[in-house]
Amino acid sequence: MRVFEFSTAIVREPGRSVVKGLKSDPQAVPTYEGVLAEHRAYVDALAAAGLSIDILKPLEGFPDSVFVEDTALTFSEGAILLRPGAPSRQAERDEVRGALARHFANVFELGVGEYADGGDVLMTPEKVFIGLSRRTNRLGVEALTRYLGTLGRKVLVVQTPATVLHFKSACALLSEDTIVAAKALAATGIFDGYRVLETPEGEDGAANLVRVNTQVLLDGSYPRTAEMIAKEGLEVKLLPVTEVAKLDAGLSCMSLRWAKPDED
Repeated sequence: MRVFEFSTAIVREPGRSVVKGLKSDPQAVPTYEGVLAEHRAYVDALAAAGLSIDILKPLEGFPDSVFVEDTALTFSEGAILLRPGAPSRQAERDEVRGALARHFANVFELGVGEYADGGDVLMTPEKVFIGLSRRTNRLGVEALTRYLGTLGRKVLVVQTPATVLHFKSACALLSEDTIVAAKALAATGIFDGYRVLETPEGEDGAANLVRVNTQVLLDGSYPRTAEMIAKEGLEVKLLPVTEVAKLDAGLSCMSLRWAKPDED
């Protein structure tokens, strides 16, 4: 199973309220124009990689709704509607339910008290890593494990380091057997059995990259990581993520991606 091969994506345009999104540094305030420009460059990159894109309208009442990844998991076989762990984001799930219904006949839903963000879920060919974190709790993991089992996926539950917001803030799948990881996550040993490429010193944020078909989408602020990946024989597409990063977010956060069953 080549889990980085995609044909379709769902994204949501940022609203002007995005400047009020959740962030760890209150002084790092993005501009709406900057986030919008970075989002459009991201969507263009997905389209250039061959994906058909369902672009959802902005939700002014939900500043973080551009980060649609946290609301659902999408697979060829079906989708899982999540329940984001941040209180201000929990109602976002109701705004993405209709989009999932347009694309999937089979949609599972997490129940009350079962919290999980898509940013804490890393899919590999053999298993799905789920990171317990400030946004993903034990009940959410147990529910996800049941639903992923129904979809034919095995689960490995791990602990996200306290210094990392989301599990995928610090790791990404680069190929079937290779994971790019920031030092804090690589040092835990949870990726035993995989080939791990550790991000260069000072470039931990580069671990939130996205492999899309034959391309690797990467934050343009990390040239040494770009060089490292290019040496793997992969095409690197550098994208601006400066404004998005001020919201403790990155490239994987801005889309839901999957392959249609006849293209998997």
